[in-house]
Amino acid sequence: MSQLHLTPTVAVLIFFGVVICGHNFRKLWKQQPPGWQKRAWIFGVPAAVGLLALGFLPLKV
Repeated sequence: MSQLHLTPTVAVLIFFGVVICGHNFRKLWKQQPPGWQKRAWIFGVPAAVGLLALGFLPLKV
């Protein structure tokens, strides 16, 4: 049975994606333009999934 491991390159890409999505989520939350909640979900869910992946999947070194 093979386990899922993150390579350092994949971990960096996930981290970069989390930073971008988190920044956009925060910007929408502060400005609250019309329809901001749907777009906040679009940025918030990938950020949360990425953080969970970085927190719970082991890093292959």
